[in-house]
Amino acid sequence: MTHYIIKKWIEPYVLLEKLKSNYDMKDYTFDGFSKISVKQDFFKQLKKENTFGLYMKNVNKYYLFSGVTPLNLENLFGFGAEDYEVTDDSEKPLSMVDSAKAEAGILIFS
Repeated sequence: MTHYIIKKWIEPYVLLEKLKSNYDMKDYTFDGFSKISVKQDFFKQLKKENTFGLYMKNVNKYYLFSGVTPLNLENLFGFGAEDYEVTDDSEKPLSMVDSAKAEAGILIFS
């Protein structure tokens, strides 16, 4: 389990469109009441092979992407090692985004 915390500002639309052009996408919309249950379903879907998730600041959605091409932030977005942080803690990217200390979190379970 490797998860990424994106610290460099990137236009949310650009982030989504780049990922959508390389992977199939499904989104999970939530509100204050459904966030926990939607997150549980989202995490369950992330356990499938060749999937990863995206959570962005100021968007009430979790995004699920699938495809066989491995995700490489540096190649896809031109990020350097200083632009993101790697963690094994699946909650850390979400809490960093929620506390506005990160732009987005990418979750990879498989």
